[in-house]
Amino acid sequence: MHTVTHGAMLAPAAVLVLWTLVMMMWVMVTRIPAMSKIPGIEKAPPGGRGQDLEGILPPQINWKSHNYTHLLEQPTLFYAAVVILALTGAGTVDVALAWGYVGLRVVHSLWQALVNRIPVRFLLFLLSSLCLVALAIRAAAACFATMG
Repeated sequence: MHTVTHGAMLAPAAVLVLWTLVMMMWVMVTRIPAMSKIPGIEKAPPGGRGQDLEGILPPQINWKSHNYTHLLEQPTLFYAAVVILALTGAGTVDVALAWGYVGLRVVHSLWQALVNRIPVRFLLFLLSSLCLVALAIRAAAACFATMG
């Protein structure tokens, strides 16, 4: 296995962090103007959450928020696998899987935020999940290999 630099393995994770922040900003620039159009929003009780806006805001507005939430769920496993591989000696296959995961997650985000047709969205999720499973297996194998 050809070992790559820490930076090569960590770069996809850094890009996914940045992408997550892009989605956060997209949520804010679409949701805040939409909320300002809701009559009586200023009288809403304190402690409301984003989920409370389901059925109140148009679905196309909420899709961006749904995706942002998704980027804070499964990718946490991705970040762990990437760090493990960076620390144990990642190879070119690991870097390719990480970039595949990130690329698929970005496409998934755009699809969910703009079109949101479930069959394509599920396929993108499935493909990215397969990359993640492979990364997790490779991370575990790398850990066990260093124990010997």
